[in-house]
Amino acid sequence: MASQSFEFQSLKGYRLSGRIEQPETTPRGWAILAHCFTCGKESLASVRVARALALNGIGVLRFDFAGLGTSGGTFADATFAADVGDLVAAGTAMAASGMAPALLIGHSLGGAAVLAAAGEMPMIKAVATVAAPSDVAHVLHHFDPDSLRRIEAEGEAEVSLANRPFVSRKGFIDDVRQHDLEAHIAKLHRPLLILHAPRDTTVGIENAGRIFAAAKHPKSFVSLDDADHLLTRRADADYAATIISAWALRYLPHLMEDLPQVEEAHGVIAEETGKGAFQLAMRSGRHRFLADEPESVGGMGSGLSPYELVSAGLAACTTMTMRMYAERKGYRLKRARTVVTHAKRPDEMRADLFTRTITLEGPLDDEQRRKILAIADRCPVDLTLIRGSDIETSLNESEASTAALESN
Repeated sequence: MASQSFEFQSLKGYRLSGRIEQPETTPRGWAILAHCFTCGKESLASVRVARALALNGIGVLRFDFAGLGTSGGTFADATFAADVGDLVAAGTAMAASGMAPALLIGHSLGGAAVLAAAGEMPMIKAVATVAAPSDVAHVLHHFDPDSLRRIEAEGEAEVSLANRPFVSRKGFIDDVRQHDLEAHIAKLHRPLLILHAPRDTTVGIENAGRIFAAAKHPKSFVSLDDADHLLTRRADADYAATIISAWALRYLPHLMEDLPQVEEAHGVIAEETGKGAFQLAMRSGRHRFLADEPESVGGMGSGLSPYELVSAGLAACTTMTMRMYAERKGYRLKRARTVVTHAKRPDEMRADLFTRTITLEGPLDDEQRRKILAIADRCPVDLTLIRGSDIETSLNESEASTAALESN
């Protein structure tokens, strides 16, 4: 999965630094992820949620707000309103780069920011929040009372936030107190997903209740069970990302298929031959072949294994799709070759990895090769593997009854 740097200019003129998590296939859509207060784009939650979303086919920009990480500006001059403006600037920059975002995701105070920013971003189709406060001023709970009093009296003070020293000014305090977030939520007019953990001790679950009550339908709430506020456990971040991607699918732009329709194939029959432990006679229409497992696991190695058959389907579909596309475009593609291998990654959310290597022969220029490779990511089998599919299973009752009678 590719990750690339992405820099853009804020509305106030300083540079903001981000990273794009790029899906390995044609993106189903693009999203912006706003991190929690003082966290930054490299926080565990930001990285894990963004990468998990990319695994589900949604490209994500995660960036540092002003004065954090590698972004310009100063934290002391930051305000909630400026963060909202930075989100708007991020959306404009992504759209200009051909990655117009349709989804906003915000964690903690970042969740409040996306709720406020969505109304200024017409391209946004849906909003998701994780552990977000219902009141922007909730962030002041992170300040000890003495620090707040010094800021009120002296205009600024050094405060300890997340065990790090920051200078905060009265402008920030005044700004967060003046925002009516529930009014923004009431006028959101976007589908809203709220994720929150009941045991969150940083931003209590009652905040999710108030956000839900203020929002208009369609709105959804999903409990994160025993997750902590920062989603420090990988399983919690992966779960949140999986829920968001599944929920957002209906609101993301439809992925147009610029491909010829593929004729529906015959069904495939796999029947035991009685030879060896696993050998199968495979039939589809007039075609016949064998499937088996390798000798290393008790088979005879007389045919392709099940995962080799899946890899074969992906390799064949990729090569055929590239050929159809090249013929339609008039490209002088002499020969195409696709090699697909399969491996297991037990520690990853998606344990199965299909690696595809493509060879294109012929007098093609760089742009033609780029377009052919792009269409390879959209072959029907590729899209089936990425998006997932349903499987229905039934028992052939008539043949089972006949077999039972013959055995008596």
